[in-house]
Amino acid sequence: MNPMPYSNFPAFLKGTVLEPWLRLSERAWFDSRNNGDYAKWRRALDAMPELNPSNIDLSEAVRIGTSRDCTVANQALLREALQVLIPWRKGPFSLFGIDIDTEWRSDWKWERLRTQISSLRDRIILDVGCGNGYHCFRMAGEGARLAIGIDAQLAYSMQFQAIKRYCPQAPVFVLPNTFESALSMLEDKPEAFDTVFSMGVLYHRRSPIDHLLQLQDCLRSGGELVLETLIVDGDQGFCLTPEDRYSRMPNVWFIPSCATTLRWLERCGFVDCRVIDVSVTSTDEQRSTDWMRFQSLNDSLDPVDKTLTVEGLPAPKRAVFVATKR
Repeated sequence: MNPMPYSNFPAFLKGTVLEPWLRLSERAWFDSRNNGDYAKWRRALDAMPELNPSNIDLSEAVRIGTSRDCTVANQALLREALQVLIPWRKGPFSLFGIDIDTEWRSDWKWERLRTQISSLRDRIILDVGCGNGYHCFRMAGEGARLAIGIDAQLAYSMQFQAIKRYCPQAPVFVLPNTFESALSMLEDKPEAFDTVFSMGVLYHRRSPIDHLLQLQDCLRSGGELVLETLIVDGDQGFCLTPEDRYSRMPNVWFIPSCATTLRWLERCGFVDCRVIDVSVTSTDEQRSTDWMRFQSLNDSLDPVDKTLTVEGLPAPKRAVFVATKR
């Protein structure tokens, strides 16, 4: 049996190359995850009140309902359930008058790229490393036929379910698994997606080339890759390899220059490769909030020189690349 937010998932995948992924939406799959907080999260979801939103906006924000759609008591119940799912990292969300002020202003990133990529209308989309699915909801707001997100962190799938509960018809689904494991469930290269997003993932991969090739395998011919990753200033061929952590993050392996990233994309066979945005991450865009109470970007920067990380490396700068599969 599927949890309610996944009840319409089979209608999209039955009879397609992606049908094996239906298993990732089943309650048995969630119950089998070895996570000590799962029971607590499940109780929180089960305690969320039944509410009917008067409006759903996924185009200009992720805004579902207003405070007028629920009683004070039900709003308090909802807030309590949502707070059990802290930390909220991607967002923001507005749910029946409750503003979830997430660590990341993911809406800023979305505004930087939304007008510079191909239209998402009627497209089938994959978002690798999607977190709680914030950007997937925004893709639905752009008219996507289907947006599937994959993220290994079970907590993010539980946050997704909390949001999807109140917009069940949105063609958005977040699957709790690693990208590599999800691909291994398929018999062959899926080549099923019109657009594939990979944002904030590449620098966590020991082999960035293999990751790019896996993303390419998911695209149909002519499909578009939207890649967002950390970069450093430098010429073609330059790439920073941190000695240990980078900006307090573990498992950061390679931070290339824009020119190097473009060369990687070209070597993988992508065409029309280009940079559409370069932005230094600010402490206004990534910060601690009441909904994410742990260390954030400001704690990861040199206390005197904010152009450096605490490790003495260049402070985080991110670029968005677009490329097309032949």
